[in-house]
Amino acid sequence: MSPGNARALRRPQLPRGWRRLSVRLPILLFRAGLGPIFRKRLLLLHHTGRVTGLHRLVVLEVVSYDAVEKSWTVAAGFGTRADWYRNLRAQPKTVIQFGNRHHAVTAHFLDVEEGGELMVCYARQHPRTARRLCAFMGLPTYGSEQAFREAGRAIPFVRLDASTPSRP
Repeated sequence: MSPGNARALRRPQLPRGWRRLSVRLPILLFRAGLGPIFRKRLLLLHHTGRVTGLHRLVVLEVVSYDAVEKSWTVAAGFGTRADWYRNLRAQPKTVIQFGNRHHAVTAHFLDVEEGGELMVCYARQHPRTARRLCAFMGLPTYGSEQAFREAGRAIPFVRLDASTPSRP
């Protein structure tokens, strides 16, 4: 599969009914001040609807976290059609909640090569989760480094960099 057609893979259906409720439950936990229970695996992304202008929330899995640089990388498991992804494309400056702390961030969209390398690193740290993500996306799940690199080229990744306040 070449990087040019990698993003044309089957995209999973968005959850509905009780599954949607179960996916949205972490938002309630973050809002109740229980964000630390997710350790460094999940963050709450605040974003603004590109059409409505309304405030929106989504919980995302952290693929990579750099505590020194204050940056978080997340994957768009539903692809570029996910509302949060499209909203960040329209307005990249936003706020995340990580644990109980809020951070002003700017979204940077990684290219396919960066995504491929990132997925290889993620698969080394979380092999079962990486295989499940690949299966969810309809990608090969045999677990070789090359398979994860191809998967990373097909999955859109976003790096959220914390804004540093300017000094007077």
